[in-house]
Amino acid sequence: MSPTDVNRSGEMEVFVQVVDRGGFSAAARHLELTPSAVSKLIGRLEARLGARLVHRSTRKLQLTPEGSEFYERCARVLADIDEAERSASGGGAPRGRVRVNASLPFGHHVLLPLVPRFAEQYPELALDITLTDQVVDLMEERTDIAIRWGRLPASGLVARLLGETRQAIVAAPAYLRRHGTPRTPGDLLVHKRLGWSYRRSRPDWPMLVDGRCVEIKVAGSVRAGDGETLRRLAIEGVGLARLSLFHVQADLDAGRLVPVLEAFNPGEREPVHAVYLGGPGRLPARVRVVLDFLVDHVVL
Repeated sequence: MSPTDVNRSGEMEVFVQVVDRGGFSAAARHLELTPSAVSKLIGRLEARLGARLVHRSTRKLQLTPEGSEFYERCARVLADIDEAERSASGGGAPRGRVRVNASLPFGHHVLLPLVPRFAEQYPELALDITLTDQVVDLMEERTDIAIRWGRLPASGLVARLLGETRQAIVAAPAYLRRHGTPRTPGDLLVHKRLGWSYRRSRPDWPMLVDGRCVEIKVAGSVRAGDGETLRRLAIEGVGLARLSLFHVQADLDAGRLVPVLEAFNPGEREPVHAVYLGGPGRLPARVRVVLDFLVDHVVL
């Protein structure tokens, strides 16, 4: 069968829907087809390509390496088709769904307050927002944009800078009244230091002492898996926490938290990026609009 005898864009659309919706049945419902028809179409596609695209042996849909690469390319092609049609028809507002992943602190204190303005400006766009402090795989989680801070490891992701932030050690006034205020980094060793329940790229607290950076080990009886929980624990007086200033600035202004050992704070500024798959020329208009909005409106 020659390529001209095959509706390749139609096959791509079905395959992308299977991946995006996590299975044949969900894709079939969306496409108003039977699961059997979707399964047969994917089977014919694999036979034509001579490559297995998905594993069918488990309840959870899993892409093969070939399937992952094919999915990414299909998504770009379909985005180009959509944009070409939109351009040919005289433009129009971008539409569709954009999946955004962010940490709980960034989500609660930066992203969510911007959603009403975004929704008013782009009524045809829908946002799926997932908040977690765990680093997600964009391909596996079907995520269009993820917000990450700190130095980015080498990867196939593209990044746009949203801003920079620095961190500070903070405590509730009630905690300091009970346990005293640390005056030197060494004093931290007798205080409760709230830490993370999962591995971080920098698990210790850096402090500047006599012009050199020393690291104070985080040790305490209470840990948390996300920054928002650490913030609440600090406000409740459970211990000291080291958190980004954008996360706790409102608490500092209101007196719920106070900074500790600022004279020893190295003041390192961490970049905050929006990361995504693919280059700018291959981005769907719906994703590019969200990225541009974040770059223009995020204030840290």
